[in-house]
Amino acid sequence: MLDNQTPEQAARERIDQQLRASGWEVQSLAELDPSAARGVAVREYPTDTGPMDYLLMVDGEPAGLIEAKREEEGHRISKVEEQSARYARAKLKHVGKADLRFIYEATGTLTRFTDRADPVPRARDVFEFHRPETLAEWRSQSASFRARLQNLPTLGSDGLRDCQFHAINNLETSFRENRPRALIQMATGAGKTFTAITSIYRLLKHAGAKRILFLVDTRNLGVQAENEFHQYLPQDDNRKFTELYTVQRLRSPHVPTDGQVCISTIQRLYSILKGEPLDEEAEDEPGGLDTLRKEPLPVVYNPKVPPEFFDVIVIDECHRSIYNLWRQVIEYFDSFLVGLTATPDNRTYAFFNQNVVSEYPLEQSVVDGVNVDHFVWRIDTRLTREGGRIEAEETVEHRDRLTREQRWQQLDEDLEYAGSQLDRSVVNPSQIRTVIRAFRDALPRMFSDRHLPEEEGGFEVPKTLIFAKTDSHADDIIHIVREEFAAGNDFCRKITYRIDGDPQSLLNSFRNDYNPRIAVTVDMIATGTDVKPIECLLFMRDVKSRNYYMQMVGRGTRSLDADGLRQVNRTARGPKAHFVLVDAVGVSESKKMETGSLERKPSVPMKELMQAVTMGVRDPDSLSSLAGRLARFSKRLNDEQQREVRKLTGGPDLNTIASELLATDDPDALRRAARETHQLPESAEPSPEQLEAVREERAKAATAAITGPLTTFLEDVRQRQEQVVDDVNPDELEVSGWETDAEIQREQLRQEFSEWLENHRDDIDALTIYYQQPYRRREITARAIRDLLEALKREKPQLAPARVWDAYARLDEVQARRPESELAQIIALVRRVSGWDDQLTPYADTVRANFKRWVFGRHSGNQPKFNEEQMAWLEKIRDHIAASFHITVGDLDYAPFDAEGGRGRMWQLFGEDMEQVLDQMNDEMAA
Repeated sequence: MLDNQTPEQAARERIDQQLRASGWEVQSLAELDPSAARGVAVREYPTDTGPMDYLLMVDGEPAGLIEAKREEEGHRISKVEEQSARYARAKLKHVGKADLRFIYEATGTLTRFTDRADPVPRARDVFEFHRPETLAEWRSQSASFRARLQNLPTLGSDGLRDCQFHAINNLETSFRENRPRALIQMATGAGKTFTAITSIYRLLKHAGAKRILFLVDTRNLGVQAENEFHQYLPQDDNRKFTELYTVQRLRSPHVPTDGQVCISTIQRLYSILKGEPLDEEAEDEPGGLDTLRKEPLPVVYNPKVPPEFFDVIVIDECHRSIYNLWRQVIEYFDSFLVGLTATPDNRTYAFFNQNVVSEYPLEQSVVDGVNVDHFVWRIDTRLTREGGRIEAEETVEHRDRLTREQRWQQLDEDLEYAGSQLDRSVVNPSQIRTVIRAFRDALPRMFSDRHLPEEEGGFEVPKTLIFAKTDSHADDIIHIVREEFAAGNDFCRKITYRIDGDPQSLLNSFRNDYNPRIAVTVDMIATGTDVKPIECLLFMRDVKSRNYYMQMVGRGTRSLDADGLRQVNRTARGPKAHFVLVDAVGVSESKKMETGSLERKPSVPMKELMQAVTMGVRDPDSLSSLAGRLARFSKRLNDEQQREVRKLTGGPDLNTIASELLATDDPDALRRAARETHQLPESAEPSPEQLEAVREERAKAATAAITGPLTTFLEDVRQRQEQVVDDVNPDELEVSGWETDAEIQREQLRQEFSEWLENHRDDIDALTIYYQQPYRRREITARAIRDLLEALKREKPQLAPARVWDAYARLDEVQARRPESELAQIIALVRRVSGWDDQLTPYADTVRANFKRWVFGRHSGNQPKFNEEQMAWLEKIRDHIAASFHITVGDLDYAPFDAEGGRGRMWQLFGEDMEQVLDQMNDEMAA
């Protein structure tokens, strides 16, 4: 806005620009020439109720109007509708009454549109004004699209499942009620795509829809949808869908206008709107940057694909593709939005205005026979549960994660790793082999009818999908699977986005051919891919997202008739009746998180963070997060790699870039820069707009060095980071059986452990205190707990604390992380079994809760309150008791107390009360 413009003039200027961009010629009454263009917008056209802001003329005839308001009036734009309606009924000078059907209210920022030919005219927000040729086409039609939706014929139920019939009926009711968004929730395998195509067919044939978009977020899903359109045979016609209507999957920046159905990834749709080319490989993975962007993607008007280009947009797997990064891409269009998903979350419901036209959960689909149920088979190994330890001075293999080049090096210090670190920083081939071997040996029990004829011998492995943690993990699994099953390369294959060659061909082979029998994936067929013959899912990775887990489980739920199953299983004797979920990591019982809210930044790989910044993501959270990661990553680089970084950035190293990223949002620096830029006095406070403008410039400068080549180089370095290969610790199988059998084993563990404690309550001092003499609880020491643990291991080695912990954690339904120390595990278990705790609780949590209660009690009574320095000492004592169960005056001479002055400093702080305080804490923390 120019300094001498009023808000009304600024709004008119923006509206003029938008009209011209949309193909309108903007004229004043004095220069009116209706033949100058197909669409002419006449400013200040006189009527018998006063001049209207803009009269819209199409093909020389009055067709609509625009009521313009300043931007600040956006919040009360609904009140302006009354004014617009009055002008629409007014008599035009020289013309008289005219059919002003198309009504807009606009501020230059907000544009609202009403079609008075709709059955119940209702204003809706549009991205920008419709093009003149669009309004001309609408005027030539006998009724508006929303009016034609009222006359959809009754849906026949032939060829439709009940859930599909009800979904389409309810969706068409939603259309008739002019609800802009609708959600179809339907279990995986229940036929969401078939439902959508049936609805699309009816919209094209009976409602005269001009063009419909089927939107996906991976190229593979686009191919799958295209195949289903080609196979679809309508209820009322012997010709296939593609013989009646043109279906085009978009593969270039060009969008043909002669097709009725377009299939596109959302990535390509964005590139089309921006007029930019897109490599097909960018469509192979769901958009990962959507989790980063806090601001809407800057979509601008594209005259080749105007907002009215599609009448309806069907969004497949909409739980992934309607948020953050892509939301404005979808909302660019003036279209009905229909979402398809098996696993909606709260965000999905909110986006579709809670207009759920179909709710068909997995459980109901199993009851109805649409999908198949599953059974859980548990495989537990010692290393999976407890991790391992490699002694210092052991010579171990270090393996490059990417090239898999090997070198041998002696460890300088002990290496301890948790089960969660397996196949990431540490690889233990024995652990993978133990799981695969247990799986192989259990298959005849899972599928007892799959034995091959006697002359062939052996067992026919059902189609199995294994979920791996990383590509490197997948390669390890494949190698061991082929060995353990004594099979060749074709038997087991990797199917991920990142394999060389054609992943779609491998996927089709897994679906339709006899081999591969086992497929290993990290990312590709977890969601939205149809492989009906899968009868076994083997989880060798945990999943924390409830939605993602359910999508993965959905890979096995699809039903298949006997002929289809026999096509890839010679020994199958009937239809697919169930599938088996083999849980080798505790995925079926680990705590699952709902998808995070829009405001919460999830953990994002550095590669995606850098790509987002390169694309213009510059919010404070992203820059701060990237700064920390670059600073940490810099420590991994050797001198040669540091030089390459400086070459790619044009000078600065990673630490310099990180420092500049952090400085971007320094509030003092922002104010100083804003004052300098806008020549403000030192005492003046810059406006929010001035600060934002300066911040944008600073962010742009700070991120200039973050380019695609730098991202590629750092990702290559990261992938080449080494893994330690643990060939020292052989794994041991602990559990392999049906989940019901596993629960029986857990109950046996609990009972056996409880009986052992009961039998030793009189002869092991720690148990005597917990069971009979609680007043002695301050005497519980690490030595006492260690004696208890050693006695347990000596007499009952099978009652390893980690195993017993897991048994009680499952019983109590607690998700608390198991302590790494066996001493901490055993004391928590004893407290639980002896009745001190109602449920299994890590001892450190118990101590913290008791400390909080004790301090609160002291401070709420008449006793003197602890000061800040005393509280700091008490917190150190608390942490010592949490780790060592007991504290004495002598402990104050050692770390961490000695660094703070030891017992002498505590005497200065507490005086004669020192020993009393220690006794109280020993007593209260153990309560």
